[in-house]
Amino acid sequence: MRINRAWLGAALLMLPTFLVAMDLTALLLALPQLAADLGATSVQQLWISDGYGFLVAGMVITMGTLGDRIGRRRLLLAGAAAFAALSVVAAFATGPLMLIVVRALLGVAGATLAPSTLALLTTMFRDERQRGKAIAAWATCQFTGGALGPVLAGFLLQHFWWGSVFLAAVPAMVLLALAGPVLLPESRSDQAGRLDPASVGLSLASVLLIVYGIKQLTVENVRALPAVALVAGAVIGWVFVRRQLRLETPLLDLRLLRNRPFTAVLVALVFAGIAMAGTGLLVTQYLQGVLGYSPFASAILFAPMGLGVAAGTLTAPLLARRMKPTTAIAAGLAASAIGSLLLIGVADGRALPLAITGITVLALGTGPLFALGTGLVIGSAPPERAGSAASMSETGNYIGGSLGLALLGTVAAVVYRERMDGTSDSLPAAIAAAENRPAGQGAELLHTAREAFTAGLHVTGAVGAVIFAGLAVLVLAMRPATTAAPAPVPGYEATRS
Repeated sequence: MRINRAWLGAALLMLPTFLVAMDLTALLLALPQLAADLGATSVQQLWISDGYGFLVAGMVITMGTLGDRIGRRRLLLAGAAAFAALSVVAAFATGPLMLIVVRALLGVAGATLAPSTLALLTTMFRDERQRGKAIAAWATCQFTGGALGPVLAGFLLQHFWWGSVFLAAVPAMVLLALAGPVLLPESRSDQAGRLDPASVGLSLASVLLIVYGIKQLTVENVRALPAVALVAGAVIGWVFVRRQLRLETPLLDLRLLRNRPFTAVLVALVFAGIAMAGTGLLVTQYLQGVLGYSPFASAILFAPMGLGVAAGTLTAPLLARRMKPTTAIAAGLAASAIGSLLLIGVADGRALPLAITGITVLALGTGPLFALGTGLVIGSAPPERAGSAASMSETGNYIGGSLGLALLGTVAAVVYRERMDGTSDSLPAAIAAAENRPAGQGAELLHTAREAFTAGLHVTGAVGAVIFAGLAVLVLAMRPATTAAPAPVPGYEATRS
């Protein structure tokens, strides 16, 4: 009976995990309709789309420690209620400024959900094998939510107005708020870090400045402001680290980084997020701008990436029974490298099959990292610091995604502009320009622009392959810092690690 209740609670925890990740990507397809309806400028559109992710990334560390202190269930339920209420307000926003503010508040609410769900799972399942299955399902929901967000958005936009994208989260959050007190246990730590206001401010400022600087590098013609933001964020981050190492009960326990497998997995999560987000961005744009599919059709064609992540994370615990977890993670990353390499061959008649196969194999291979790697991160931390460890894992995921969209997007843009000899900054601009030219000239411009964009996709695939191959080597080289037995990792016996 206890196990059944635990699994019902786990299923309930999957809802916010899926929806928070989905909210990061679902708005991409809704942005054109939303901007036209509200009269949002290009800068306002940037803040509407990115404000949510900024605040999630910036607040997740603070919320992980807050959950350790006041109770993870209490924080989760409060966050769910706030998320539901704010989603309704966002759906009926009357202006760009109002939506920007509400999206930022949604990010704060979303930051309460991710570390709380993962920390609760570690306390609900005492059996390591059962806990491993639960974490694998959690990872599946998180990464599948991000990949399938555009698919759901495309379906809703075909039948309803842009506000429906926000309302989709309301029923699940209401269910969580109502059923949570019955199915979820309360969990807190007597040794949780105190909420040091200075540390909270430093962590938020550092993450927001770094993410803002990275994203603005891709849209600003003048690089001075993004560069200043990056430097300032790095300096503030250094001050934050120094403060955490001096405090007896820090906001973020950076001493966990002394565990080499813990650190290696965090690095792998960040760089895998870079490769996944960057290649995903280029493939979705390729489907629409080069192959000419509608946003909804492109979202459907892109769905195998989400399904690949789901399959990979769900099968990861089975792989861990047959081989060492590090071997399973490294093998998956090697498969992801192969999937990235397939993108290099995307061209002409074999474009669609290779593109879909490539992103599917790439996503499938990341499953063991997200499932077993997340388990390793949580298993390496003492139970009373579960929220802090979960927040470090979540921060790595969000930072990796932001870096991927910015860095690989920039690489592809540079390749495109060089192929176009500086005559066009982007494929959408070339498509718009072609419409105003004579038929022959317009067709020639489109052909050249699409070939240039495809070249950028090829380079992105090559970079992704190098990243995944390097991570596979890193994971295989993971060794505990001492000869002591490593911390048990959920989902498999400690003797197998």
